[in-house]
Amino acid sequence: MEGHEHHHHHDHHFAMCYCDFMRLLWSLLVPCLYISLALTLLLLLVSVIVRRSLQTRRRSQTLHRPSVAFFHPYCNAGGGGERVLWCALRAMMTRYPGVSFVVYTGDQGVTGEEILEGARQRFNIKLPRSVTFIFLRHRALVEASAYPHFTLLAQSIGSMILGWEALSLFVPDLFIDSMGYAFTLPMFRYLGDCSVATYVHYPTVSTDMLSVVRQRNPRFNNADFISRNPVLSAVKVVYYCCFAFLYGLAGSCSDVIMVNSSWTLGHILSLWRRPGRTSVVYPPCDVRAFLDSPLEERQEEEEEEEEEEWEELSTELDGDSKVHSMKTGGDSKVRSIVSIGQFRPEKDHRLQIGAFHRLLQQKGEGHNLRLVLIGGCRNQEDEDRVLTLRALCQELGVSDKVEFKLNVPFEELQRELLQSTVGLHTMWNEHFGIEILLT
Repeated sequence: MEGHEHHHHHDHHFAMCYCDFMRLLWSLLVPCLYISLALTLLLLLVSVIVRRSLQTRRRSQTLHRPSVAFFHPYCNAGGGGERVLWCALRAMMTRYPGVSFVVYTGDQGVTGEEILEGARQRFNIKLPRSVTFIFLRHRALVEASAYPHFTLLAQSIGSMILGWEALSLFVPDLFIDSMGYAFTLPMFRYLGDCSVATYVHYPTVSTDMLSVVRQRNPRFNNADFISRNPVLSAVKVVYYCCFAFLYGLAGSCSDVIMVNSSWTLGHILSLWRRPGRTSVVYPPCDVRAFLDSPLEERQEEEEEEEEEEWEELSTELDGDSKVHSMKTGGDSKVRSIVSIGQFRPEKDHRLQIGAFHRLLQQKGEGHNLRLVLIGGCRNQEDEDRVLTLRALCQELGVSDKVEFKLNVPFEELQRELLQSTVGLHTMWNEHFGIEILLT
């Protein structure tokens, strides 16, 4: 009987505690609603004030004609994305002579003239008229090396701060993000009252990245300690899904969406869900400079050299040493394997060097082969990556056969391609449509 009364007393005490807890929650709910409403109204008021201030600034700007601004913090780099930028500027300048053009760049220590000269040397592109450069001071906020954890989210927040710096310095009529910083689009559209467009080279997050994490595959964007831990992998999947949702909201603000390939198109359509605004604009590929090259003369010279080798072999068939030399690949001609690509993790230069090392081991002595790695370095992180690759070459004993050519002029790039025997490209899920063409 006493046990029953004790149990009844315990239930009654629990019910009282539960009621008190619900009253506490309800007493907190109403103030939270008021605070949320007040903060929302305050945010709207601040947004309206900022928007009108930026509109006033646009009317007072010195460029008294329509303006188009490209957001490209690494415009002085030498990659395919930069070639798209300069080709787009050249085409739009020719098509719209009454429009002013601006480039937001994070490059420091260079002038606009030096940037344009670099574009001419690397890509053989010269703009028909001048372009205004706006130099941003906080590009370090979008550097991946600054964020060892939650890199995608931190870089996106950094891009918003960098975008605000750009917007506060100049308010264009049309804003074009040409590097993939989707979180700048809502800012320029809703605060700057700009028309916005974007050219997407590579989606910031994709279903392929999610599958890599789900399957717990170690990659350059999925550290080993995460891939080995099922709990951390599950947390990262949730993180990627939430980020993908926010990324889709930001990207869907764009009035015009351009992507560089059908691969990128599929991912952007699944994330941004704006098929009516999205189209494929393939990267420009200037083949004229290579069509004018003396490939036929080079082919004739190679055929003559090959005939001479066969003649030497036929006249000395009874010389065992000579025959052995020919069989083991004794060859005085240097044969080049050329790789072109920025020194970034996804290009997988480590794989190229490792494969070249295995090739040398299989071929043995006597083969005059060299590996030429041509690419651009955007920042200190890329330069450090090159140092790591040089150390790998030293470790494998191939330093004397591997050449690094950084930020080379177009003429040198053309010369290396014409002298090469093999083209090499090892990026997984290549997004830019790069292919090795046989000639």
